[in-house]
Parts: sequence; C-alpha cells; structure tokens
Amino acid sequence: MNELVRQHTALDDSDLEWLHLLVSEWQLLADLSFADLVLWVPTRDGTRYVSVAQMRPNTGPTSYQNDMVGHLVPRGRRPMLDAALDEGRIVREGDPEWREEVPVRVESIPVRREGRVLGVIARNTNLLTVRTPSRLELTYLQSASDLAQMIAAGSFPFPDQQVDMDALPRVGDGLIRLDADGIVQYASPNALSAYHRLGLATDLVGQHLGEVTAELAPSRAPVDEALVKLASGWAPREFEIEASDGVIQFRAIPLKPKDTRIGSLVLLRDVTELRRRERELITKDATIREIHHRVKNNLQTVAALLRLQARRIESQRGREALEEAVRRVGSIAIVHETLSQNLDERVEFDDIADRVLAMVAEISPGKVTGRRSGRFGILDAEVATPLSMVLTEILQNALEHGFRQGDTGTVEVSAVRGGTSREARLLVTVQDDGVGLPPGFDPHTSGNLGLQIVRTLVEGELGGTFDMVPAPGRGTRVILDVPVSAPK
Repeated sequence: MNELVRQHTALDDSDLEWLHLLVSEWQLLADLSFADLVLWVPTRDGTRYVSVAQMRPNTGPTSYQNDMVGHLVPRGRRPMLDAALDEGRIVREGDPEWREEVPVRVESIPVRREGRVLGVIARNTNLLTVRTPSRLELTYLQSASDLAQMIAAGSFPFPDQQVDMDALPRVGDGLIRLDADGIVQYASPNALSAYHRLGLATDLVGQHLGEVTAELAPSRAPVDEALVKLASGWAPREFEIEASDGVIQFRAIPLKPKDTRIGSLVLLRDVTELRRRERELITKDATIREIHHRVKNNLQTVAALLRLQARRIESQRGREALEEAVRRVGSIAIVHETLSQNLDERVEFDDIADRVLAMVAEISPGKVTGRRSGRFGILDAEVATPLSMVLTEILQNALEHGFRQGDTGTVEVSAVRGGTSREARLLVTVQDDGVGLPPGFDPHTSGNLGLQIVRTLVEGELGGTFDMVPAPGRGTRVILDVPVSAPK
C-alpha cells in the first residue's frame, strides 16, 4: 500500500498512516457486512482511481476471485465512486452488478479524515446465496451500517487505538450488541457460551452487561466500577476477565454513527485453552532455564574439584592435564550459563567466544593478545556446546605450543557466516603469529589429546571439516568449516 499511495496519489504520510489504521481494522467491517472491501484512492491528477488494499469476509462468499490491489480505473467508469468522493456520502443507489454470473451489490463509503475525503471503500456483497436473514445477520448488518457511517464521518477507526487483529476477538468468536445504556440487545451463541463459562446461568438479553460482568469477575474491589464501564462499551478498550473456569478476552467498540453514541459492540473470545498453553510454555521455559542453570553450577563445582586436585598433585604434567580439563569444563559451563538466560535453545555465540578467548588467554606464557573479528551470530545449543570446546582446545594449543615464555604476539579468531538459506555454514579461522608448526606435522594424525578432541567434535558431532596449516609469513592457521542452522 505504501508504494501504491506514494507512486500514484498526492496523500501525505499522515494520510497514509490513517489508511493503515483503517486497513488494520476493516476486517471487522467486512465480516459484519458479509462483503468484500476494496479501498480506492484518487490519483494525483484526479483522472483515475487506484486500488491500494482489499479485504475478503470470513462470514460469507467473496465477490472477487482475483486480487484487485494495484488496479487503475478511469474516473467516470464507476459513478458510485465519483459520487461518494465528490459528495462525501455513502452511496447505495443502482442495480446489482453481474460478475461471472454472480449478482453483486455495490456500495461506496467515503473515507474521511479531518474533514477531507481521502478515498472510497467499495463494499461488494455476493447476492448469490441471499436468503431471509436471521437475527444474528440482521445485527451484523446494522452494526456494519453504523461503522460505515462512522468511517464516512471520520470517527472510525479510533486514532488513539493501535490494534493487532490477529490477537483480538473477531466477529465470529462472539458478538454482543448494546444500547446506549449498556443493556444487551443481542448476544450471539458463541458470546453466550463464553458468559456461561464465566458462570452465567441465565440469558444475557435485557441485562446490563457491565453489571453482569462485574458480578461474574472473581475480584470484588474498587476495580468493579471500572469494569462496569469497560464492559458497557463506553470507550474503545481491550481487556480480559479470568474466572475459575475460563478466561474471556473482550474488545469494546462504541458506536457513534452521527456523533451521538447509540450503543456499542462487544467482541469476545474464549481464550481459556490459549492461556493454559501459554502458561505451560512459560513453565516449560522456566524449567529449561533452571536445568541449564543447575548444569552450569554442577560444572563449576566439577571445575573447582579438579583445581583442588591439581594443587595436590606433585607431577607437573599431572597438574597441567587437570588444568586443561578445568578449561574444557569451563567452556561448556559458559554455554549453559548463556542458555539459562535465554527463552530458547539458541545462544549469541560472539559473547561465548569472547569469554572463551579471555579464559584461555590466562594461560599465555608471554604477552599474547587475543582478539575476535567477524560474527559467529546466533547458534543452536547443539552446535554451540561442541564448538565452544573446539575453540577452547584450538586456542589453548596455540598459546601453549605457539609461544614461549616472554614472547609477545597475537591470536586472532575470525568468523564468517555464509552458504545458502537451506545450508548455512560457519567458517572459523584461528591464526597466531607464533613459532609455527614443526616439520612434517600432520594435524589429522597427531596424537595430541586436544587435537583428537577437535577432530572428533568437528568431524563427528558437528559434521564439518578441520585443517591446520602454516600461516602466511609466520605462525599457524586453523580453519574450521561447520554447517549451522540458517538465521531466523
């Protein structure tokens, strides 16, 4: 819609914002009307109309099998559009149109904002299945007529209300029509069922909805007075009521077709099962985070025990082996600590890489600086845990074997995300400017425990490749190429 309005019309950004607000609400009008809606806006030179939005009803058959958005119509071809735009009134005159052997009743509703008519809504009703309307259908049509008059007067949609129609009740979920005093004139079967779930044992028609709702609400406090007004539809509001047997979501829409409040619509939906599932997910998420938190604590306890054991061993090689084990355990603990703070099993690995780099740098025999370039991005836990161990082993190997006591140098970790949307890959390079590889060294056959761990995790668990080659000029370069999930 933005592109069409800016390309073809003279409307400014505030006008476009009003149209967006209207389009966010007009599913309500389409469902109440049992009709398709098409929004036509005059072009900049005033010689044509361009259709910028379209809505089909959920409550009846469509009048348009094809998408109308983007169509251009010369002025004069559809006289009802011209009359609504020029005269600023709802136009219902004329015989039904025939489209593919289907009779269609066409009405035109001017869209007004601050005294100006921005465009026209063409309301198209498929008459093929017309029959004697029920009380529900008559209520729908009367409510649609009231809303259409409010659109023509510029009082609907409500300028201070930003709504998410996907999260709010719709016409078919349940509808109650109130008069100006808040007395129920009509309640749809779904609406009555929702109130029965709250505990109502009688019919709603003829009762004051606000007072009935306040009596059914579980709390008995000063908020009852506010609840009476909310449920009576005095202002456009959304709210929920939770009783012992259910949760009902409400939306109140005041009806002021001629700037005089004649009543209101109350849409409601039984969201008991939805809220129950949300609570289950919240509980599940909290449980998962607690598990990760406890695993992290247990790993830190294991690391502390290994440190104590290392202090008691007289053998230098034994102490070094236990200290390496402490770092391996620590790298896994970092991942679980990060997971304990998230709502899903995905982590921002850049923070983990920086912490692993800082942890391993503590063992540097000289003044070696570690740094990271590029972004690892968000990774699944099943990738992050082994990758953190691999990174720990490679950095530890570079610092222990690439530099001697008193050496200065740099170890750089770089990461690049690439590949296709179906098969994203992560290329990780760890490069140092140390002494380099010994002659004849083969990383794929080395008996070094750290490199054995790297090979096993990269090739076996991560399904990637691993190589270690001399760096250009001086030092060693380690290259990892592993598949990862595409970013969401």
